Amino acid sequence: MSAPALREVDAAEVTVLVDNVTDILSTTPRWVGGELARTFRPESWRLSGEELCCASWGLSLSVQLSDAEGERRLLFDCGPEAYAFERNLQRLEIAAEGFEEIVLSHGHWDHSGGLLAVLALLVGRGRSGTPVHVNPGMFVSRGLSAPKGVVAFRDVPAPAAIAAAGGRPVNDPAPRLLLDGRAWLSGEIPRTTSFEQGLPGHVRREGAAWVPDPWILDERFLALRLRERGLLVFTACSHAGLINVLRHARETFAGVPLFAVVGGFHLSGAACEKIIPETVAELRQFGLQRIVAGHCTGWRALHRLVEAFGEEVVVPSAVGRSYRF
Repeated sequence: MSAPALREVDAAEVTVLVDNVTDILSTTPRWVGGELARTFRPESWRLSGEELCCASWGLSLSVQLSDAEGERRLLFDCGPEAYAFERNLQRLEIAAEGFEEIVLSHGHWDHSGGLLAVLALLVGRGRSGTPVHVNPGMFVSRGLSAPKGVVAFRDVPAPAAIAAAGGRPVNDPAPRLLLDGRAWLSGEIPRTTSFEQGLPGHVRREGAAWVPDPWILDERFLALRLRERGLLVFTACSHAGLINVLRHARETFAGVPLFAVVGGFHLSGAACEKIIPETVAELRQFGLQRIVAGHCTGWRALHRLVEAFGEEVVVPSAVGRSYRF
């Protein structure tokens, strides 16, 4: 099978709209911009909680591409709820109408809870019919097993709800090109490693029963091709396993180096922390020059990643930061 006809872009800027962490003080490499660069206004020179973004458990990324034809932008995930997304978008002065397409990485509330609010903003600014890329596996009730029973998750808005809110659901399990060939959304990610076993305790509803669903097969990743550098891969939660994600990206775009990975690596939690050593060891094979670890990665994994690859390569994600590739 030939590689998808993914167009090269000259540059990409990724701005964190929602993540678990806020950090306005830590120094960062030159390719990383801090929140204060956008929110601290010279005309006011006032710093307070009201001026800043807020952290919230979830993920949402503004992905802006540029090439000879200009700039394009898409939204990768929408965070857990409306408040954090809308507040941070306003603080960072990012115009919602600039999002030409929206991608939901998988069917969990912390990545989809703000979707209808995003669509309301778009419609309010004259942007009805924005494509919302989903797949049929997302639309099932899910939860986590707990000692006293199942903790149910909030469902992802159904395609009919997306359409009613002014979006255009693109509900297809197959991979596809976005932004006129400038971005690529994967299909189902093959599970090939022995140690990445999904999310233990994760369940889905079938009729009146809850059944095991550790694999979360609806998860997808996004990829860009940066001119003269290689692939920039976005993996929102890595339920498929970070190594499985990167293997699939490498196999899909054979001969194209992997330059960077951004997102949540889901190496937190008692069960997932056990595979940190194998993950870090296997990660060496890809020769990544940038690793932006956020959301569900966890501090133990982040510590091991920095030990292995150094602070110029590995940078934690935080609300309001911009990463320039």
